[in-house]
Amino acid sequence: MSEYTTGELAKLASVSVRTLQYYDKKDLLKPSKVTESGRRIYTDVDLSRLKLILLLKKLGLPLKAIAEILSSKNSIVVLNLLLEQQQKAIKDTLRDSREQLKTIEELRKNLPQINQISLSTIDDIEDIMKNKKELRKVHLRMILYGIPFNILEYGTLAWGIIKGQWWPFLIAIVLLIICATLVTRYYFQKTNYICPNCGAEFKPNTKEAFWAKHNIKARKLTFPVCGKKDYCVEVYDEGQLNKS
Repeated sequence: MSEYTTGELAKLASVSVRTLQYYDKKDLLKPSKVTESGRRIYTDVDLSRLKLILLLKKLGLPLKAIAEILSSKNSIVVLNLLLEQQQKAIKDTLRDSREQLKTIEELRKNLPQINQISLSTIDDIEDIMKNKKELRKVHLRMILYGIPFNILEYGTLAWGIIKGQWWPFLIAIVLLIICATLVTRYYFQKTNYICPNCGAEFKPNTKEAFWAKHNIKARKLTFPVCGKKDYCVEVYDEGQLNKS
């Protein structure tokens, strides 16, 4: 049977000498013998025990639990129970990590355009996320409101082409104009805008907002306080929450 000094065993197991000294102090791995000069001598059995300790430690078991396994007569049973507990703990950690990741993804998705808003206006992340969710609801309702009228428009147009009767199409156009007016009014009632220059929130004049250049998240508006015209970020009007 081969014999190893502390340094040789440490090198074979890719650990530090200090680690072996610590395991010795904790009665996890005692040398098979100690020479008269005080040198600690380890054997292949000790090397196998060390590999088992390192494996269990890699699995996340604390040294106290490893000591219980190594000292128990029913080591397999004890190991199974401890691994079961460790498995549950890891699953809990993974679940928490997935929830954190989901929160991060949701937060990043719901954050307003940071480059257009002063950080001093972002004082409550939960409010920002709630605001964005309410804004998405407004957009979804607008789409849903428009679907029946689009069906009516194209249906009556097809009827006119096929049957030569255009009065249903004309009625549909009138209804469509009324619907578009109501949807537009609903939209501007539910939304406000944030000025990128001063960070203040305001509700623009409906006429100006309607004709303003815009993209999916902002409109080019003139803020009534600072007087500057720029692309203002669309947000949900929090006052609507208090009314509902």
